[in-house]
Amino acid sequence: MGGPICTVCCGAEREITVSCPLDCPYLQEAHLHEKSVDPDPEQWPNRDIELTEHFIDQLHGLVTFTGVSLLDAALQTPGAVDSDVREALESLIRTYRTRRSGLYYETRPANLLAAAIHQLMQQHFQEYQERQRERTGLGAVRDAEILGALVFCQRMALNNNNGRRLGRSFLGLLRESLSEAGLSVGPAGVRVRRSSPLVTP
Repeated sequence: MGGPICTVCCGAEREITVSCPLDCPYLQEAHLHEKSVDPDPEQWPNRDIELTEHFIDQLHGLVTFTGVSLLDAALQTPGAVDSDVREALESLIRTYRTRRSGLYYETRPANLLAAAIHQLMQQHFQEYQERQRERTGLGAVRDAEILGALVFCQRMALNNNNGRRLGRSFLGLLRESLSEAGLSVGPAGVRVRRSSPLVTP
């Protein structure tokens, strides 16, 4: 809207016809109290991919990196909302499923916003792989591990869907998690604001 809105519009049109900035304190308060759309676990996509506590503990850094990268990619894509992020996650998951089988076939969303997020995520993963090689001298992170991290974030996104057309409750959750971890995402990328261990978004 380019400016403040009245309380009636805030309550009735928030994230439906009005695209709200993530740093709006009224939006943040609303996200804390609104009810998410309850997903049916039986209808979840990619149910065959089992995510155990051991997997999350072992790949804590990769899972955190994936959440940080999702937020960064969405913030770099003007107009992107949670539904675009969910669509990008699904296309990334299909891509890494194919890679896990030994084939390299890139699945791109028809939605331009989701496609932009998808492309940025692939760039983030490529940079992550290169840093891992430089840091450890070992091989790259396995595609199956990236796939697991993506499915973890997909389930988080499904569990934090407020059902609004312009909803960004999942992105708000990621942003809040970064803040608690002492990080921030801005035009220059991810910045550490204070000494604090990373936490899983």
